[in-house]
Amino acid sequence: MPSFIRAYVKYVDYISTKFGRMAMYLIFMMIGVLLLGAITRNVLNIPLSWTIEMAQFTMTAYYIMGGAYSIQMDDHVRMDLIYGLYSDKTKAKIDLFTSFFLVFYLVCLLIGSISSTMYAIEYGQRKFSQWNPSMIPIKIIMVTGIVLILLQAISTFFKDWAIASEKEIS
Repeated sequence: MPSFIRAYVKYVDYISTKFGRMAMYLIFMMIGVLLLGAITRNVLNIPLSWTIEMAQFTMTAYYIMGGAYSIQMDDHVRMDLIYGLYSDKTKAKIDLFTSFFLVFYLVCLLIGSISSTMYAIEYGQRKFSQWNPSMIPIKIIMVTGIVLILLQAISTFFKDWAIASEKEIS
């Protein structure tokens, strides 16, 4: 494999690992927010209107920022009925074919998320609720996560290409 592909794979895998491991801790933040909401509502009789929405935003960030790491670790959901019976080289060839669909989907998703984020910034979009939070931060997280997933999908394409062509990537 050319050196720029090796460098790309190494760099993107490093970034995906860092963001993915940071995202893992968001589950504890979400638990803390929900616990705070439960205690203030049931023990102190002071319901906080923002805890459920904050937990939803945290869970969204958890999923989207962990997506690239999930692809890198090959922990994403896959229909494994027949796929598991194939050799690694055949699996890589199948993944090379399906990666075009994934990249196409991610590019469409990225275009839509950029448009949605620009709208939120331009009009100061807020969620219509009692708390009324700005939608800008979660939409920026959405764009960032989709970019990371797209970069990782391309990195995985190169790894599959190396396996399918029996070449060394690292």
